[in-house]
Amino acid sequence: MGVLLLRSLQEGFAYAVLAIGVYITFRVLNTPDLTVDGSFGLGMAVSVMLTAGNHPLLGLVLAALAGAGAGTVTGLLQTKIGIHPILAGILTMTGLYSVNLFVTSGKSNVSANTGETLFQAMEQGLGLTSNQSKILLPLLVCLILAAALAVYFKTRQGLAIRATGDNEEMVRSSSVNADIYKCAGLALGNACVALSGGLIGQSLSFFDAGYGSGMVIIGLASVIIGETIVGRRSVTLGLFSAILGSVIYRMFIAIALKVKLFPSYGLKLVSAIIVALALSLPAVKQWVRQQNRKRKERS
Repeated sequence: MGVLLLRSLQEGFAYAVLAIGVYITFRVLNTPDLTVDGSFGLGMAVSVMLTAGNHPLLGLVLAALAGAGAGTVTGLLQTKIGIHPILAGILTMTGLYSVNLFVTSGKSNVSANTGETLFQAMEQGLGLTSNQSKILLPLLVCLILAAALAVYFKTRQGLAIRATGDNEEMVRSSSVNADIYKCAGLALGNACVALSGGLIGQSLSFFDAGYGSGMVIIGLASVIIGETIVGRRSVTLGLFSAILGSVIYRMFIAIALKVKLFPSYGLKLVSAIIVALALSLPAVKQWVRQQNRKRKERS
């Protein structure tokens, strides 16, 4: 059980950065963004390539910047060309598959073992074990990131992004350029996603071209599980609930695999079912209220 908890914390905190990015696009900006699958792989590719050249910290920084660039492209496709948000995300995600291979010089699998990762540097610098560093580093990153974003979303620019997600027409009627803030929100969300990819890449010490598939579902599941437990009260609480949801989601998956509730290749199907059930909760609650109302009227 201890190994199960340890593994869940390691993966949960690393994927929590992904969940924060999905929360920004899905809840704050109110935009279904499918760029996530591509930007996660992009962050992983950039981080692993630079780590292999002994530049792990630069790898994480450039991974986040690359993710922000991918989000900006999706935003421009939506705002300047008028492409539907879902289709814009699909176009960017599809294009990023080739971009990721360009980053790795056409290799679908790349190892980072020739360089030192940040996890290994932390082990040597602080005298930690491998398991401890794989918990501590992602935990520090996601907590600092969530705290910084909580402050940012209370600034003028952050409030403008939130207002664009809440009521874009009202923002435009106030003579504010909503297109800029929509692009900024998508850039910020995908920067977090790519940063998560960079952390995962250094944790595993390799890049795989197919690793980003299904990441949007994992992010959504984490966000929704966190909201189910904590509730939707504020953006600040939402950011930290995404971290909690990510850890709980990984625990659920680990336990399910341990007791063999489903085979390992059924993981993405189970994730999709979790998200579908969670998203259907408002409709179920409304149906129950209507049935209760009808029952009272008949009585």
